[in-house]
Amino acid sequence: MNFTASQIAELVSGTVEGNNNAEVNRLSKIEEGEKGSLSFLANPKYTPYLYTTDATITLVRDSFIAEKEFKTTLIRVEDPYDAFSKLLEHYNQIQQQYPSGIAQTAIVSQNATVATSAFIGDYTQVGTKTTIEDRVVIQPNVYLGNNVFIGANSTIHSGARILDGTIIGKNCVIHNNAVIGADGFGWAPNENGTYEKVPQTGNVVLGDYVDVGANTTIDRATLGSTKIGQGVKLDNLIQIGHNVEIGEHTVIAAQTGVAGSTKIGTHCQIGGQVGISGHLTIGNHVGIQAKSGILKNIKDGSKVMGYPAFDYAAFSKAYVHFRNLHTHITDLQTLKKKLDHE
Repeated sequence: MNFTASQIAELVSGTVEGNNNAEVNRLSKIEEGEKGSLSFLANPKYTPYLYTTDATITLVRDSFIAEKEFKTTLIRVEDPYDAFSKLLEHYNQIQQQYPSGIAQTAIVSQNATVATSAFIGDYTQVGTKTTIEDRVVIQPNVYLGNNVFIGANSTIHSGARILDGTIIGKNCVIHNNAVIGADGFGWAPNENGTYEKVPQTGNVVLGDYVDVGANTTIDRATLGSTKIGQGVKLDNLIQIGHNVEIGEHTVIAAQTGVAGSTKIGTHCQIGGQVGISGHLTIGNHVGIQAKSGILKNIKDGSKVMGYPAFDYAAFSKAYVHFRNLHTHITDLQTLKKKLDHE
């Protein structure tokens, strides 16, 4: 599908400088731009490519001043990177458009409620009393259990497993092979050294605009609900334990594990491979650096790092001394020798 410079400018609230009727049908990096593509210039170090690129249209900042001649049509915007991201999202939506309806090979319970504008792909299974709202896209090979609710405009990618009782809000994206609603890790030790299964009777509740990465798992609650707040973004390969609660607009990077019953606040940023112990309270606006281990509660606004994690600034100062530890030891040994000879 082709778009003109004027149409793109309207989408990103920009101003065209050049040919309003210039057409593009794909996106490209500025250094790899070719005729018929749209690119962007956000990082100043890529400015030289603007004068050589064959991209038909390029997004630039409002304040950009050209120092040489160029061939590309410019669209001036407040933030080229943000504008390009919006176009990527728009392009992706067009590329992934699905017709409404249910594939012939899909297995849908007679007691399920499926909106006429929803799409259910081949070999997907939908359980009893499950509700799928308007414009939901369920790709092929998805499993939806019983009493599941999928809010409007959400997308469930191939291979995902959404188990009994799970509630997913509107405009959510569940990526490939994610598992939502599996049993939590609940085992009670017996006197003879064996373990007895603790029944997991709760569910998982996702707010609106939640994004769950590929191969991420979110366990059902033992009692009540595991809760993921509105706007939360979970990367690939994350483990969320039973009865965990994550506040709105928190983001968590890959390979992080959160043990059961921990509560994480709003607007937190948690790096990759972080381990968070169970039954803790993490405040709002907390930053946790990658590979940290969280063993105690964290107050609002804290920035922590290390294992066990402590204040980020203190960690950085301590690390400087750690790197110079061999020098400090040599100095101490030299001083000791001097004292021994006095």
